[in-house]
Amino acid sequence: MHFFSFIHTTQHLKSIAFRNKSNTIHANKKLLVKGYKYKVYLLHLCTVMLIFDKIPYMRFFILFISIIFLVFCACTKETHPYTNALVHETSPYLLQHAHNPINWQPWSEEILAKATKENKLILFSIGYASCHWCHVMEQETFENEEVAKFMNTHFINVKVDREEHPDIDKTYLKAVQMMTGNAGWPLHCITLPNGEPVWGGTYFTKEQWMNALEQIVKIHDSNPNETAQFAKKVANDIQKWNTFSSDTLLNLSKISLKEIQSKWKKKLDLVNGGQQEEEKFPRSTNYRFLLRYAVLEKDSVLLNYVHTTLRMIAEKGLYDHIEGGFTRYTTDKAWQIPHFEKMLYTNAQLISSYSLAYQTQKNENYKTVVYETLNFIKKQWLRNDHLLYASLNADSFNEKNELEEGAYYTWRKETLQQVLGSDFDLFSKYFNLHSSTNIISEENPEEKYVLTKKHDDASFMNLYHLTEDQLKAKVNTWKTILLNERKKRNLPQTDTKVLTAWNALMLKAYTDAYKTFGDEQIKTQAVQTATAIKNKLISKEWKVLRSLNNPEIDGFLEDYAYLIDSFLSMYQITFDSQWLYDAKSLTTYVLEHFYSHTNNLFTFSEINSKGLHFEEFDVEDGIMPSANSVMSHNLLQLGHYFGNDDFLQKSKIMLLRNIPDIIEYPNLYANWLDLLLHLSQPYYEVVICGKDAHEKARALQQNYLPNMLLCGSTSDSELPLLKNRFNEGKTLIYVCVNRTCKQPTERIEKAIELMK
Repeated sequence: MHFFSFIHTTQHLKSIAFRNKSNTIHANKKLLVKGYKYKVYLLHLCTVMLIFDKIPYMRFFILFISIIFLVFCACTKETHPYTNALVHETSPYLLQHAHNPINWQPWSEEILAKATKENKLILFSIGYASCHWCHVMEQETFENEEVAKFMNTHFINVKVDREEHPDIDKTYLKAVQMMTGNAGWPLHCITLPNGEPVWGGTYFTKEQWMNALEQIVKIHDSNPNETAQFAKKVANDIQKWNTFSSDTLLNLSKISLKEIQSKWKKKLDLVNGGQQEEEKFPRSTNYRFLLRYAVLEKDSVLLNYVHTTLRMIAEKGLYDHIEGGFTRYTTDKAWQIPHFEKMLYTNAQLISSYSLAYQTQKNENYKTVVYETLNFIKKQWLRNDHLLYASLNADSFNEKNELEEGAYYTWRKETLQQVLGSDFDLFSKYFNLHSSTNIISEENPEEKYVLTKKHDDASFMNLYHLTEDQLKAKVNTWKTILLNERKKRNLPQTDTKVLTAWNALMLKAYTDAYKTFGDEQIKTQAVQTATAIKNKLISKEWKVLRSLNNPEIDGFLEDYAYLIDSFLSMYQITFDSQWLYDAKSLTTYVLEHFYSHTNNLFTFSEINSKGLHFEEFDVEDGIMPSANSVMSHNLLQLGHYFGNDDFLQKSKIMLLRNIPDIIEYPNLYANWLDLLLHLSQPYYEVVICGKDAHEKARALQQNYLPNMLLCGSTSDSELPLLKNRFNEGKTLIYVCVNRTCKQPTERIEKAIELMK
């Protein structure tokens, strides 16, 4: 069978498997890696200690019991029939596979040499801890001894946590997309010993998997030259993706944003919000640009689209109406049924989105969403050192002690009737329990519901003749009751990785929320998290870690880019110039170690890093903004702050290198379009000097001013924008464009007027 037809066939089988797959899998002790049971016992013990700590003599008794417990744990050792090299890793995802019979190995630069020496194909299996289908495939396939024997005989088997190694993930995600037309997780790619891809796919049943592997081995053994030719073609095609425009002299004023926007509008779902797609992902970078463009051009259709999208995300199934926080995406186009994992990066970006949107439309629901999500994050992910964990799993143990996707979040009608009593009827109308669209599986006779809202609060109050206070009281009571009911359930497992890029996005979220709401507690949290990042994730030489848990993995471009962006935002809410200088130092490191003078862009991995021989440039804005687009914004801001024309020129050239793709695929280049607005519209340098600089800055930042670069000080400063502008008796606001300033004012309203 030819490689192309073989790939098509296996993908068809995979799609059939997805349609027939149950949402429930049985609990397995191998998921309880590293004594998970004992962690639960210890948690209960800690709870008892907190309760009885103040009772005389009780703390000594509890201490004695604790010592006995710890000795018991030390002496009790779980036995496993199989243990592989992943047992030494720190990633929860890799540890979940540490006792598979497959000889999994973690990724390292030695893998290619090992495969070459043994003359074996490499099998990359890529996923992440909160991935539901990754767990399903592990139990169905990777725990099977027959499968393991075949894989161990014919392949070097590499298990990759995509969140630790986004470089590996990006390369093979692109390869599988090119070979099959789609890709996702779990992601699988078989390569030659040099890492060049020959075959790939996502989820497979055990039978499909074995059939695919057997045919791959047969084809490769019978005709290795054909395999090598196909792999070389895919590798060359991957490199062709890194082709950029050579026209760096293009006049930006000739680019028609209206034409670009007209093309983009055809892809928007104006009814449900989001893009026209069968599964809905929140795309915060897109909403940021579209909001700005709609306000600038007074485009009521586009403005309504952005707010419709945010309203649907907040009112339907993506949002957790009981505890706050968002899941990663929904499996339908109306935002009803979520895929239940919660990711730090999703929540961080949506906090920023709702904070910015609140500035344009003082919608109190937006504020509620921000504060509830911040509270969820504080409760579930914020560590004692003010860094943050990565995610919550989609699966948890249900009442039958089976792992079930969404078990923690979904509700049976009978349960709700029992706990809510006479309030159930109104509750069911508020959360739309009379519709089948929010039943997690219509084939499931138990009919578990996801809570979604059919009406916004104003419409609901009118329909059911409630005052605002009455509805708030009802909703708060319902949430309290259901939260107490949830506490009886098993919480999904937390992925305890601390990732620099995602922590930086959360730091940016804190600063965006503070700018909008002026809440000093949020600012305090931002300072604490920023300080922890600086102390624990950055070396004295400005080298950044990818993960606190695994210091052997160097930071990637997104780690640096998001960090610089968040430090710039930290300066804007504190006027502490150290954050500005730290951002500049990190940028200097990035220019030294990531900048490609050939492409005038930054590579995703350090230029001299070892490993796969694919040069990756992250330029497309997806669920997160591309690392290069963020760096272009960083260079623009730093160029203005420090009067550095080289930074400004690099930022502009980066944009120009991507112009053809920006025009052709605007929905994939939203952050670049935002930069284009900065360069084609007035970009205001706003300087506040004087003893009341913080107060005036707080008042100014609560307004929607996306084209404003803020700089300030309560004393003399040598920063170029601040030099010789401090006045002991007054707090003056200077509004400048390209270092030329208008007459300073003491009034916030006047300063805003000068920017319009």
